[in-house]
Amino acid sequence: MSSPIQIVLTPSTDWKDYQLLDSGNGKTLERFGKYLLIRPRPQAIWSPGLPNSEWKKANAVLVEEKQEYGGKWNILNPMEKSWVMAYKDLKFQLQLASSRHVGVFPEQATHWDWTRAHIEKSKKPFRMLNLFGYSGLATVAAAASGAEVTHVDSSKHAITWANLNMKLSNLQDKPVRWIAEDALKFVKREARRGSKYHGIVMDPPKFGRGSSGEVWDFFKKVPELLEACQGILANDAKFLVMTAYAITASAVVTHQAVEQIVGKQGKLETGELVSIDESAGHVLSHAIYTRWSAS
Repeated sequence: MSSPIQIVLTPSTDWKDYQLLDSGNGKTLERFGKYLLIRPRPQAIWSPGLPNSEWKKANAVLVEEKQEYGGKWNILNPMEKSWVMAYKDLKFQLQLASSRHVGVFPEQATHWDWTRAHIEKSKKPFRMLNLFGYSGLATVAAAASGAEVTHVDSSKHAITWANLNMKLSNLQDKPVRWIAEDALKFVKREARRGSKYHGIVMDPPKFGRGSSGEVWDFFKKVPELLEACQGILANDAKFLVMTAYAITASAVVTHQAVEQIVGKQGKLETGELVSIDESAGHVLSHAIYTRWSAS
């Protein structure tokens, strides 16, 4: 019988430009740089720790129109529609859009630090693939540490945004290949070409549509994606990171999915990306993840 899978709660603790100030009554009060935002968070079933007067200082609140289909930001106090914030030596643009997402998932900073450490430790040319790359912060982090990165996202808007974040971090001259395509199609083509990567980062969505109308369903497409990734992971690969949001499953799923690609060698870490509010210490879980490293 194999050893039980250990599930760890992993916060990102080195932020200066981001704070989860409070949570409760199905909402969060967060500081993103110079602005305070209120976002819906149904799992925050407890009462807020801060008085209502603190919540009234927020610059904007997201009012959801339909679950998972975005909503509308109501501006409560003056603010710009887009602004810049930083994490360590990385800079990036945030903006209000028709969803709760503003361009950064602060809880993923732990992944950026972890991948950077492995890239810098390798001390040799390093090729990393970032699938479902969104605004590119995993790409920016890897490029800052010397990796040659291939960034894949079906949204041209997301790729333009990621490009801007490279420039904001003064990394525009670093070797990044931008691919606007369905991730599964791209990985299959790379496998046929014999392309290999020393690191893979993937954040497959629960549901989505590709640039050509391809339907993405996590539970239907991820098994095929994992099989394709086996063909592009280099023999001397150093890491693989898989994160999953909004799916009805435990982290045991990502653990066994990643294990399918890498086998039994190396080290697997599995758990939940979390944030801890500063008012009362409540823990909010954002996503499940598994990280594999060769050593």
